Order: sequence, then structure tokens, then C-alpha cells
Amino acid sequence: AVAYAAALARQELGHLPEKVLVSASANIIKNVKSAVVPHTAGMQGCEAAAAAGIAAGDASRELQVLSCITEDQIPLIRNYLKTTEIRINRSDRPYVFDIQVEVFAGEDTAFCEIAGSHTNVVELSRNGKRSLYREYEEEDLVSPDYALLTVERIVEFADSVDLQDVEETLSRQIDMNTAISEEGLRHTYGAGIGRVLMKAYGNTVHNRAKAAAAAGSDARMSGLEMPVVINSGSGNQGIACSLPVIVYARELGVSREVLLRALLVANMVTIHMKSGIGRLSAYCGATTAGCGAGAGITYLYGGKYDEIAHTIVNAVAIDSGMICDGAKASCAAKIASAVEAGLLGWQMQTQGTEFYGGDGIVTKGVENTLHNVGRLARIGMVETDREIINIMIGGGRHS
Repeated sequence: AVAYAAALARQELGHLPEKVLVSASANIIKNVKSAVVPHTAGMQGCEAAAAAGIAAGDASRELQVLSCITEDQIPLIRNYLKTTEIRINRSDRPYVFDIQVEVFAGEDTAFCEIAGSHTNVVELSRNGKRSLYREYEEEDLVSPDYALLTVERIVEFADSVDLQDVEETLSRQIDMNTAISEEGLRHTYGAGIGRVLMKAYGNTVHNRAKAAAAAGSDARMSGLEMPVVINSGSGNQGIACSLPVIVYARELGVSREVLLRALLVANMVTIHMKSGIGRLSAYCGATTAGCGAGAGITYLYGGKYDEIAHTIVNAVAIDSGMICDGAKASCAAKIASAVEAGLLGWQMQTQGTEFYGGDGIVTKGVENTLHNVGRLARIGMVETDREIINIMIGGGRHS
């Protein structure tokens, strides 16, 4: 999104900028700070994203703005990043998601702002003259009616849906997420968490499920140019909720139909939990995906609503303190931890043990417990998020 905004600003300017100012909401800065920018041979962070979008991006491709970059263009990006002043500031807008890019060349300036979601361009201007402008308020952001989701309805849907309606998307998730996971296990990306798990703990299905998810994140966070089917706007969450289910399905030898229905449970439980937490938070999204994976695996083993609800509550009770401190190599380890919580939550319910209402944030009823998780993430962790950002970007200074 940063690269897209920068490419649009450069396009509006009409020539290569001599100076770039990016003003982004704090969580955007947090999430981009340590992430490897795809198609840049390992460049990291907001400055690199902006430079790539300006020097070699194709704004017409929107979020695939960097997909057209060739190896010959990487030195151009690197040189532009080295020789051009690119400053990163916090946005003064009250939005959770805001990216403003202002570019300068001689007497000319251009400006682009994206607000609310990754491609929602609200302003484009050159030398103060707007070519595009739309009023934006946070409540304007249109999203699906997540209130329709409950764990009980999710299980009913997974049991009854015509698989022709979902098979294309789920098949892409199986193929693409498996491919990046296998690549992550073949080679060392990031901290190589998937490979570490396999070497340390062996070839059990339990360990393979964690390692597969971690390896996909290892590669993803290292900027590997392979597609991933996401969940709740996140590649890591798409990886973490799907790959453990795929690994267990192959171990069990279940039918394609059972696998697809289990993946529906895993994906929709993740979406259900994440919708209560919000788009950007100090609450690590891998936690929700680990719960989703545990729910999907429970379904593979014949679990219905009660068993799946118990798995989710158990997993929530185990791992709900994990923080989000941006996209980076350690996300793979957090995914392994979240999947472990999901697997332990599942094993607990299979052995007739569970956490009960009154155990910390756990309360009677899975929906009530998930409401508590959402409240914790949206309200309770606001100050936590602020301090994480202050630590990461030096109390508001970013160089």
C-alpha cells in the first residue's frame, strides 16, 4: 500500500521526485518497519517500499504495484533510495489506516492519500490542484456483516455448503500456501523457524503442522515472491490457519471434501475472531489463526460444534497475551506458538479437559469468551500498542 501510494504520487507529479515525505498512521509504520519489500532483493521498511513504488512500480496494478519489477531495476531502486531524501512521519489523521505520500521536484509537488483500506485512494493532487478527492470518515469503510458469524453458524455452514461455491478459493489456498511452505522448508529464510522445528523435534504430524505454518511465514516475511491466500487481510494469518489443517488432513488421508469443509471452519473461525479485534491492534493476529487451525483440525477428527467451541476457548486461554510488534522474521515463531496453542486446545477437549468460565478472561459460552478477547484487544491493548510503537520508532522519531 505504501508503494502503491508512492507510485500514484510519482505518476501525478509526472517525473522522478527529488524528495519524498511519507506520513502514515502509527500501525502502518509499525507493520512496515521490519518487513522485506517484495521484488527488491531484500530491502526493508517504509523508505524502501516508497522508493520501489516510485522508481519501478506500476500504479495501474494497485496492490501488485511491485510485481512488474525486473532484476535490472533493483539497482535503480537501491540507488534512488541512497540518493533521495525520503522522510517518514506519523500521520496527523485520526484514522487507524492512513498513508500520505508527498513528492517534490523543483517547483512541482504532488500528493496522494490512501485511507481506511489498502486501495482506498481519497486524494490525488498536483501543485495543489486536485484530480481526485473524496471525503472520508472511519465509519464510511464498508465491510461485511460479521455479526452474522458465530461458531455454531460456522460449523453449520461448513457442514452444508455446496462446495462448488468455495472450492476455487480453497483450492488456491491449498496449492499456494503449501507451495510457499515447502519453499520455506527447503531453504533458510528469515530465522528459519520451520527448519529449526523439524531439526529439533522430528517428523511427527504435530511438529510438521507447526513447522509448515512457520516455514510459510519464514518465506513470506523474507519477501519471497510467491503468492499466498490471505485471511483477514494477512498473509501470515492465511498461512497459519490453513497449513496445519492441510498437514493433518494428509496424515489422516481424509477425502477432499472433508479437507475443504475443515478449511472453511479454520478460515471462518479466524475471520470471526479477527473481526472482533479490529484491523490493526497490539494483539497478534497469529493467535486467532492458531485458534482457527485448532478448530479446523478438530473438525477433521469428527468434532462438531461443542468440541470445536471447547478447542477455541482452550486455545484462547493459552495464548491471548501475544503482542503484535510488526511484520518481521519473528512472526514465524509466533505462528508456531499460536498453532501449538490450537493443537493443545484440541488435545485437551479430546481428553475431556477444558478451561471453564472464571478462568481469567474465559467466561461461560464461546461467543462470550470471544467477546472478551475482542474487548481486550480493541480497548485494553490501546496503550500497549502505543508503547510498542514508541519503542519501535523511538518515541515518534523515525529515520
